[in-house]
Amino acid sequence: MAHTLVQKIIQAHLLDGEPTPGSEVGLRIDQTLTQDATGTTAFLLFEAIGTLRVKTEVSVSYVDHNMAQFGPENHNDHLYLQSVARKVGAYHSRPGNGICHQVHLERFGRPGATLLGSDSHTPTGGGIGMIAIGAGGLDVAVAMGGGAFYTTYPRVIGVELKGKLRPWVSAKDIILKLLSILTTRGNVGAMVEYFGEGVATLPVPARATCTNMGAELGVTSSVFPSDEQTRVFLKAQGRQEQYQPLAADPDVTYGPIAKCLHAKNDAATIENIKTNCTDAKIGSPDEKSMVEVTFGHVVIDLDALEPMAAGSPSPDNVHTIASLAGKDVRQVLIGSCTNSSYQDLMLVAAVLKGRTVHPNVELGIAPGSRQVLTMLAQNGALADLIQAGARIVESGCGPCIGQGFSPAENTISLRTFNRNFAGRSGTKGDMVYLVSPETAVAAALKGNITDPRTLEFGCPVIETPQSFLIDDGMLQPPADEKEAAGIEIIRGSTIVKPPAGQPLPDDLRGRAIIKVGDKITTDHIMPAGALLKYRSNVPEYAKYVFNCFNEAGKATFADRALAAKADGVAGVIVAGDSYGQGSSREHAALCPMYLGVKVVIAKAIERIHQANLVNFAILPLTFADPADYDKIDANDELVIKGTSKAIESADTVTVTNKTKNFDFVCNVRLAPRQRTILAAGGLLRHTRNV
Repeated sequence: MAHTLVQKIIQAHLLDGEPTPGSEVGLRIDQTLTQDATGTTAFLLFEAIGTLRVKTEVSVSYVDHNMAQFGPENHNDHLYLQSVARKVGAYHSRPGNGICHQVHLERFGRPGATLLGSDSHTPTGGGIGMIAIGAGGLDVAVAMGGGAFYTTYPRVIGVELKGKLRPWVSAKDIILKLLSILTTRGNVGAMVEYFGEGVATLPVPARATCTNMGAELGVTSSVFPSDEQTRVFLKAQGRQEQYQPLAADPDVTYGPIAKCLHAKNDAATIENIKTNCTDAKIGSPDEKSMVEVTFGHVVIDLDALEPMAAGSPSPDNVHTIASLAGKDVRQVLIGSCTNSSYQDLMLVAAVLKGRTVHPNVELGIAPGSRQVLTMLAQNGALADLIQAGARIVESGCGPCIGQGFSPAENTISLRTFNRNFAGRSGTKGDMVYLVSPETAVAAALKGNITDPRTLEFGCPVIETPQSFLIDDGMLQPPADEKEAAGIEIIRGSTIVKPPAGQPLPDDLRGRAIIKVGDKITTDHIMPAGALLKYRSNVPEYAKYVFNCFNEAGKATFADRALAAKADGVAGVIVAGDSYGQGSSREHAALCPMYLGVKVVIAKAIERIHQANLVNFAILPLTFADPADYDKIDANDELVIKGTSKAIESADTVTVTNKTKNFDFVCNVRLAPRQRTILAAGGLLRHTRNV
């Protein structure tokens, strides 16, 4: 039987379960990464589990998110992470060394390995032939201690790349095209595998751009084969001994893949699937306004691809640049873990050399790593950027998570980032377009959205360097066990031990604390930006749950949840479709749990967030009939009887709306192990008792 590359790597790491799509499997994890926005909680939870040393091949603690230090909180976190990493046997990447995904690709990623990271863009590693998965910090803590990571054995979505990219068209346009086809919904439980003749034309950083933004599809991971391009990259990084060729079997077939869509607003997506997918079959809309689509695999013709952009408020709101051309632009930002590689920034520098940024545009550039920044400085490209009028931003996440460079009101900002959720930039009502570096630099020069193919000069060609600058001086290796015994972990006053979950009551009385709509992201639930500095102090950070929905002069979500808790009533969150998109931020489950939330009822819940809810003893339910969502209002009293039995074995549970006097049915979609975790009161309690 022929196997996909995804299946081969998973089989080599399978510890538990059957390799059947939809079933739960446990995987051995070779490498882990954390970053400071989630890493403090992950390491605190690792300590709470009681394991003294990490047991993976490589674990790395990165500092890349909260770099600006207004008040002691961020530096307290940095010192804690530095000391705890060395003590327990992990590497520590110091502030300024770069963005975790970029640095990990450069210095640690290897073909055929598994990587688990407490950041949703961990799948970046798939560009080098890894199965790299984003998860909550507690799952990563368990993996650091040698435990298996449990996930759904995936459906494999094949993406065939034909031909070769033309000048001014890039990998960002590939993933934006794929988002226009598959959208951000309906891909939970799947992994994307790239194949075809076009793959060989893409260097590793370009592949990593595609796998990075695979997170926006909602898939578990994305992966490219390991081939000559992989070998060239690893050799240039001084790690050629880690190269191994990996690919799917030659006669493998992909699909069929089934996908449900909202017929009323996905006509363009259905047309895209008809045009770009093999063996596409379109069903008829059912009584719930859903249509089922099946297809074999996706085909993207690189020769025919054109520059694209995703407009606010979602990465799947995709347009051609030609259709947007002429719109005034006031800000351009180039960087993030998606497009901050040496090749990306060298292209931008080559375009800007001898030219000046348009007077109406502010241009910011954030190199992805110290390696990239130093190489730009040494070869003169950094001077070209500065002379053109670019502002150089620290090698970190910065503006991508709303820390700096918020755009002015009523202005367009072009960004080479991966997310443009409403308000994520730090400006309410923002108009953010996600674009390639080629499109971004064209706008920086012209002052409006410009198809780079119309520029009066040719597109620079940037080859992979024969050797990258290798300087790991900002990567601190772990201490050996003898030295570790003498290391004192530095714990500032803002480092607070996170709470553990509690088993749910058998008869659960609840109150709908809030009712929210579709595509609610973890940014909506737990704001990033300036408030992210409270992430190591759950009682403080919890004050800002659903902060974007709080109204001045009225009780906040936290106030209402704590009032329900004081009344002996569980908090319930009612949500629409695709709840919990975006960041792996487990605080979006941890902080509501602290406030007394015990149930989420939604039309659909995204993979990482559902896992985080279970890990912190919050019961995730989905409406059996989505129409019941419309019958519930905030403050309705809800009762679930027989919760213990529902968690133990039931596929459905009946919820009574006492306020409106009606019953409705919810699906209990939990793997057997998740049921055990919920019964124990969360993953931390479960792990301690195993």
